[in-house]
Amino acid sequence: MEKPMLKFVYALFIGIMLAVFIGVGIDAFYPGPTAPESPAILNNIKSNDLTDEQIIAETEYNNKLKQYQEDQEPYSRNVSIITLIFAVIILVISLLFEKKLEIISEGLLLGGVFTLGYSIIRGFMSADPKYRFIVLTIGLIVAIGVGYMKFISPKESAVKKS
Repeated sequence: MEKPMLKFVYALFIGIMLAVFIGVGIDAFYPGPTAPESPAILNNIKSNDLTDEQIIAETEYNNKLKQYQEDQEPYSRNVSIITLIFAVIILVISLLFEKKLEIISEGLLLGGVFTLGYSIIRGFMSADPKYRFIVLTIGLIVAIGVGYMKFISPKESAVKKS
């Protein structure tokens, strides 16, 4: 007796785990810039009258925060590229093993799609409109290509065989 709901849940679980695995792996081997911590001297300000020491601390903190934001943009772009590459590889693998490992292949397909989505989100964090457009275009092409190969091409092959 087939259990389609169980198969779906298993494929979804594999997909989520794969996307998380890639995200954690990137964070482990390519950590991002560290956000600066707010100086303790600025934590309990109760009025608008800042001391010279607090003004200096606030200025230094704002400079560090600005540098962090500037460092975050190329990091997001690089993570987007890395995840995009992994997503395409995973999607290709899922299509190659579709016949032999159906359930696992579906989980890989979902993981590739989730990873592709993460890549697009990170691309949007890069603050470069041209790069955003390129990542979105690649994502769209890959999604349409995978959809065609997974859902339309098998039907065309079955019609031709009939």
